[in-house]
Amino acid sequence: MKNILLVEDDQTLLSVLKYSLTREGYDVLTAEDGVEALQIAQSQRPDLVILDIMLPKLSGFEVCRILRKSTTIPIIMLTARDEEVDKIVGLEIGADDYMTKPFSMRELIARVRALLRRAETASPESPDKYTPIKLDDLEIDLARHQITLAGSRLEMTPKEFDLLAFLASHQRIVFNRDQLLDKVWGYGYAGDTRTVDVHIRWLREKIEKDPKEPRRLVTVRGIGYKMEG
Repeated sequence: MKNILLVEDDQTLLSVLKYSLTREGYDVLTAEDGVEALQIAQSQRPDLVILDIMLPKLSGFEVCRILRKSTTIPIIMLTARDEEVDKIVGLEIGADDYMTKPFSMRELIARVRALLRRAETASPESPDKYTPIKLDDLEIDLARHQITLAGSRLEMTPKEFDLLAFLASHQRIVFNRDQLLDKVWGYGYAGDTRTVDVHIRWLREKIEKDPKEPRRLVTVRGIGYKMEG
């Protein structure tokens, strides 16, 4: 059974979300402020976090930022404000997805399922199921869900891994932002194409010697992005 940490200070919404997630077969841990959320996340190691932005004691942004320093656990951020700046900030600090209240419970469940599927590694009993992708000193091990650069393992969120693996699997092919949203966020993601740009920027910071002058993950002006072999 997958464990989900639900962080929400509105007790009514917390109860509704917990009930719905429990009905779907998840074991739900709850927290009502940012400090409690960090304590539970660090001690219980949940499989996914649903995190409200406006929280007492410590904001959802701060909780997300702290968690990202030590874990790649999938994080879905919730907010009552329909402001683009919130969404971009949430993605920039490491959230994997973002939903604005009010939202469809069916859509939330679909996104939870999709993120959990993407976070699952392939069975360790069959490590040869996929052949690692090697681009000079960059290696993407699809079976173990690991990425190394010059022998050092890189920490990646599930979406970062999926995006890099997809582009590396289709070297030199240019994809526009809508295509990448469809291929990588392929569960009816409702966000706009700037989500792709944010993730591309994160990846460049991790795999490029000079993120401002990328040589691996390049922009094709007016079209989109491609991975050079």
